[in-house]
Amino acid sequence: MQFPGFSVGDVRVETPLVLAPMEDVTSLPMRLICKRIANPGLVVTEFVSAMAIHHGAVKTLKKMQIHPEERPLSIQIFGSEPEVMGETARLCEEMGADIVDINMGCWVPKVCKTGSGAALLKDPVLAEKIVTSVVKAVSIPVTVKVRAGWDYSLFAAPDLALRFQDAGIKMLTLHARFAKQGFEGEANWDLIKRLRESVTVPLVGNGDVKTPEDAIKMLTETGCDGVMVGRAAISNPWGLARIAAALRGEELPPEPTIEERIETALEHARLQVAYQLELGSYEEALEHPEHLQNEGWAIRSLRGQLPMYIKGIPGAAQIRAELYQANTVADVEQALSVLKT
Repeated sequence: MQFPGFSVGDVRVETPLVLAPMEDVTSLPMRLICKRIANPGLVVTEFVSAMAIHHGAVKTLKKMQIHPEERPLSIQIFGSEPEVMGETARLCEEMGADIVDINMGCWVPKVCKTGSGAALLKDPVLAEKIVTSVVKAVSIPVTVKVRAGWDYSLFAAPDLALRFQDAGIKMLTLHARFAKQGFEGEANWDLIKRLRESVTVPLVGNGDVKTPEDAIKMLTETGCDGVMVGRAAISNPWGLARIAAALRGEELPPEPTIEERIETALEHARLQVAYQLELGSYEEALEHPEHLQNEGWAIRSLRGQLPMYIKGIPGAAQIRAELYQANTVADVEQALSVLKT
């Protein structure tokens, strides 16, 4: 069975599968790998702090880098000041984003204590002002990602969705958990179905989609237009590819070989070094060894991802420990070389 794509304003999402924004995960290298192997219909950046951009934070600005091969792409921003959010949205458009997404779902304290992310679920008036400011600031489509509500006392998403729809958003994503849940418990897909009855813009469902069967079930049972996959895609672009193939009505690709896992992990490491050091490629770094002084910084940023590429492989526990200690691409290659024998 093939599921149709959908349009976000004038941006076409051919496959109804979206790679979720994940802090410290969906950087440019990870997105490029997922695009090459799985080709989801839309990919989203790590979230970008509007206030950090306002104050000229170079590290945050790096998150907004775009590669032509990953389009269509959405840059996700968060903040609590309408004018600053509008200002950052304009920069997203200038940087070449196809879509700008507003984060109203992040529940972590460091975000919510600033009145941003899921904290906006408790202040619908401010949330609407932010959406209105961003919509007015750009000509590209604006979307919003929300949680069901702050806590179980109120399913806030329908009221917010109608406010945002009237303000001009072109798509809404619902993570079917309440902010107070974090990632605990099961996502309640019935909330996606209920929200589908309230809004006319495309609706993307998010929460506990791990397999092709999950994705198909969410689409058929809730009536949503697309599914968003996050944690299940970390160091597992092949799982994402299987979901994408199922939604396109294609034969599912086989599980990756050990060699494919190793080569992709090494590709990720090399891309991350080039990305962090602002070079065209890892080979360019090798030609200019002075650039590699900060190679360890880049490799250490992948400590949560590289070990997961070999998850489930017999005898991988010791190798994962070595990957946690790696500081260079050579260290990563040496640790993984054991699996080739």
